[in-house]
Amino acid sequence: MQEKLTLRNKPTAPPYDPTAPPVLDIKEITRRLPHRYPFQLVDKIIHLDEQCVTGVKNVTINEPFFQGHFPGEPIMPGVLQVEALAQTGGILVLNTVPDPENYLTYFLGIDACRFRKMVVPGDTLVMHCKLLTEIKRGFSKMSGQIFVGDKLTCEVTMLAQIAKKADSEK
Repeated sequence: MQEKLTLRNKPTAPPYDPTAPPVLDIKEITRRLPHRYPFQLVDKIIHLDEQCVTGVKNVTINEPFFQGHFPGEPIMPGVLQVEALAQTGGILVLNTVPDPENYLTYFLGIDACRFRKMVVPGDTLVMHCKLLTEIKRGFSKMSGQIFVGDKLTCEVTMLAQIAKKADSEK
């Protein structure tokens, strides 16, 4: 049964200071994740521990998807918001191995996905993922939320798998 959202359990945005140095910058994210332009959707990681991660994506009008979604009324597609959360969660899962550049995370499923507010050019997405279960046999379940300012824009439960890259097993 879906839990009803009340003031007591209302999600709050993680703290974000844009002047603070990132935990992982774009170079380190690129080293860990296989995604590249135009599909790399995490600009920096501002918090990372064993249980949760917080990443940031700055949304600009120069994003290629805004040409078609929608001309004159640009809105970031929900599937790309979920992908940005999945990439942020991938950083969390990859943080559990000593050599993350030799692993990939595969997005296996989503549950209870909700979009609460439209994302438009100029928004800064603060993406927060936390593990819901211990990683077992390479599988992880996590919750993800996106905030713009203090407003929740997207929330989802995701399932992912971490696997060694085929070329690193040789």
